[in-house]
Amino acid sequence: MKHDDWDSKEIEAVIEALKDQPGALLPILHAIQDQQGFVPPESVPVIAEALNLTRAEVHGVITFYHYFRQTPPGRKTIHLCRAESCQSMGSDVLEAHAKASLGIDYHENTKDGEFSLEPVYCLGNCACSPAIMIDKEIFGRVTPERFDAIVEEVRGTHG
Repeated sequence: MKHDDWDSKEIEAVIEALKDQPGALLPILHAIQDQQGFVPPESVPVIAEALNLTRAEVHGVITFYHYFRQTPPGRKTIHLCRAESCQSMGSDVLEAHAKASLGIDYHENTKDGEFSLEPVYCLGNCACSPAIMIDKEIFGRVTPERFDAIVEEVRGTHG
């Protein structure tokens, strides 16, 4: 799938700025995602050539780390904690509910483009498990009902 919502000149500038540092691939991927919101698949050959790597090597790193997106994110990102404390307090039920309620799986966007759903491994809110984070705001003791209320509140402030 081709993405028109990325800037090849900005990506080339990131690569040029970071390509000579040791272990440049991860810093380049992080910088591209920070800048573009995702790592466009079309940028893989450019990155590979600049670092003298194969496309497969670059793609392998992108797909190995769950942090990296290959599609543009929704306007808001919901991070659902998958760490042990949250799991012991019911995050599996919350995860199933969130996926069903939003109609998406991890690394996908809702049809209206409003939300992305991403797993995260510890938000540092273990005393209030299970936890989610929407953009930079953390919510604790999230039940399926509270999840729906939070999503509706966030949707209402941006819809």
